Amino acid sequence: MNRILVMAGGTGGHIFPALAVAEVLRASGCEVCWLGSRGGMEEQLVGQAGYAGDWIAVGGLRGKGWFTTIAAPLRLLVSLLQAVAVMIRRRPSVVLGMGGFASGPGGVAAWLLRRPLVVHEQNAVAGTTNRILARFARQVFSAFPDSFPGGRAAEVVGNPVRSSIIALPLPEQRMAARHGPIRVLVLGGSQGALMLNQYVPGELATLAATTAIAVHHQSGDKTHATACESYADTDLNVQVDRFIDDMSGAYAWADIVICRAGALTVSELAAAGLAAVLVPFPYAIDNHQAANAQQLVRLGAARVLMQDELKPGKLAAVLTELVADRKRLTVMATAARQLARPDAASRVADRCLRLAAGLSS
Repeated sequence: MNRILVMAGGTGGHIFPALAVAEVLRASGCEVCWLGSRGGMEEQLVGQAGYAGDWIAVGGLRGKGWFTTIAAPLRLLVSLLQAVAVMIRRRPSVVLGMGGFASGPGGVAAWLLRRPLVVHEQNAVAGTTNRILARFARQVFSAFPDSFPGGRAAEVVGNPVRSSIIALPLPEQRMAARHGPIRVLVLGGSQGALMLNQYVPGELATLAATTAIAVHHQSGDKTHATACESYADTDLNVQVDRFIDDMSGAYAWADIVICRAGALTVSELAAAGLAAVLVPFPYAIDNHQAANAQQLVRLGAARVLMQDELKPGKLAAVLTELVADRKRLTVMATAARQLARPDAASRVADRCLRLAAGLSS
């Protein structure tokens, strides 16, 4: 039986696309194992999905301070040796890198042991690790065009998205007979977004003075109390959850989404077909969230507000314009679907399986 080792971790933006590919691989009769970082959220999510995992001591290096920079060579060597040990023990037919801290040492270990390496870049701007791994990978995939400017050409396949989201009815079908309050979904991502938890409730209260709305707000765990406190002084019809397990259900319910612009979120908005107001995280490495957001903006499917633009009343004014007519939201949602790549997971999985079978193309 072929064994594929998947490397992904750190955030849901890496883990959930990797799980989508792993689901296809497992359904094809392939054994899937995982390499991630010790203490990362992947430990829990991968175990819940039923995959065997190995966890190595590795973390981010960029923007972490002078001590981390000085200690980086030793830390990288330790994580590389751990990754090599995992590769020797697991003996994978193919190694698939989907991002996260473990992909760096894991990808180098795959190269040293001559294991075929497949790399997938989720963001519109490739990260440093993937730019390096792309030089010796057997196959490079990207979610969006031109992710590797000046570097190796990547095959654009989109981001793998959970099958339950892909299976949602088209937006024009979902919203055809919808009436009543405008349904606003607020997403902070797998880590939560403190700024959204502080700023958005007041803006939605302003909107509610003139427009009937219902709100579902995903706050993240660490900033959940902040979100609840921010809504406490409003009369909004709101549900605040730390996490949303049924994301397909949340997307099916929503008319419009307010969120960051992580690669997975942008791809899920496209797959589901939803209008959005995007607030890119301003401290993302290489400003990749701003680039991700433009993928939807250029199609007329989203509006972007940079974080330094978020003055009192700004978001409320944008939302007032967008939600004045549900038909406009349907048009934006339909435009988002132009970016959808429902076959992304199967295309990545198929290439892994062909390499495992010894096929070159």
